[in-house]
Amino acid sequence: MKVTLIGAGSREFAGTIIRDLLLSEPIAEEGLDIVLMDIAAGPLAEMEGYARGVIDRLGHAASVSTTTDLDTAVTGADFVVTAIEVDRYRYWSQDFTVPRTFGFRQIYGENGGPGGLFHALRQFGPLLEIARAIERLAPDALFLNFSNPEHKVCEAITRLTNVKVVGLCHGYFQGARQVSALLDRPLDELDLAAAGINHFTWFQRIRDRKTGEDLYPRLRELEHSANWVSDWHEVGLSRILFRRFGLWPSPSANHIGEYLAWADDYVPAQLQYFHDPADGSPWREGAETPEWYYEIRFADTERPFQSPKHAQKALEDTLEDRPLVSSEELAIPIIEWVACGVERDLPAVNLPNRGAIPGLPDDMVVEVAARVEDGELVPIPVEPLPEAVFAMVRLQGSIHKLLVEAYVEQSKAKLLQAILLDPVVDSHNRAVAMMDELLELQKDILPPLH
Repeated sequence: MKVTLIGAGSREFAGTIIRDLLLSEPIAEEGLDIVLMDIAAGPLAEMEGYARGVIDRLGHAASVSTTTDLDTAVTGADFVVTAIEVDRYRYWSQDFTVPRTFGFRQIYGENGGPGGLFHALRQFGPLLEIARAIERLAPDALFLNFSNPEHKVCEAITRLTNVKVVGLCHGYFQGARQVSALLDRPLDELDLAAAGINHFTWFQRIRDRKTGEDLYPRLRELEHSANWVSDWHEVGLSRILFRRFGLWPSPSANHIGEYLAWADDYVPAQLQYFHDPADGSPWREGAETPEWYYEIRFADTERPFQSPKHAQKALEDTLEDRPLVSSEELAIPIIEWVACGVERDLPAVNLPNRGAIPGLPDDMVVEVAARVEDGELVPIPVEPLPEAVFAMVRLQGSIHKLLVEAYVEQSKAKLLQAILLDPVVDSHNRAVAMMDELLELQKDILPPLH
């Protein structure tokens, strides 16, 4: 079995997938050939060394090789696993800051909001290049994508190629742990099911796994009596959404809030990529990209007068210090079921809807549970979403479709339509000015639009 990792220079992504692959007994029985690919050769040497070290520690018979050539990497692959970004923090800081500068109170701007649209436009090109290489050189391969914005890029790939692609994210598990904590019940005692789009899913079922008891009444009772400031940055917005719309959302406020006009009331978003504008543009030549913090709890708030440390400082740990335990990522369970016939729980994957969520377009990429039938991933049908939740999710489907059309047609008009549909956008003139500024800032990496 040939499994190709693209973006394998990333220590976090590649290290996790390498460990998960090599810890899988069903995959080991099939025989495993790992190919690590990245456009930068330097980091690949470290990841190859790490993979060989894990192989030796486990006494595994797997092989590992590296390449910077895309065609070599995907030729004959059974599975292609990808997580890529280009100059991540520079462009993300623009996605976040510029719309807010024009008065649009977006949260995070990675997957939703105006920033998420530009993030997607930058990602379409390289991910479609990978997809088309798979289409030519490994047409039966399954493309497992971890690259954000998950739903937007998966929709572009499914609409524009014949590649079998599935988008993966661990956000579902974050929401599941929130429910477990509120109920004060071990996660393995809960029967959960969620549906929606990536980073904006809603738990339709919360039951006792043994008795089948509906635990939503208990969750409502406990939420209303809970300390309001506990994990406020993560779940404060979730609690308000739960009270208003009746279902618990997932994953956390900074992602859920990307799809809401009023989320800024509940998320201290200004912390992310903070900079003093009086110091000049942080993207001018020689300037330092603003510091990124995923959530305030990861910031160095107890040492305010020291230089900030990057929010991802944990990644400085050596890979060899990481325990050899499987992660909760779903890439390997999918491979085990598709290639080895070992049935696994797949509670949240991104696939074309195909009727899974009633009322949504069949070709809209949604996040639902899935199973494998005849070697193919298929979404598991769910109950209809409540009308208000459905309306919020459905709007995103139209935005995604317009964005893909903007990319294909190289159309600024279609991009502007997608921007104007976004819930946080409340001014046509400011939207046009914002779009023009981001197109200029990112002209070297965005597709040409006319």
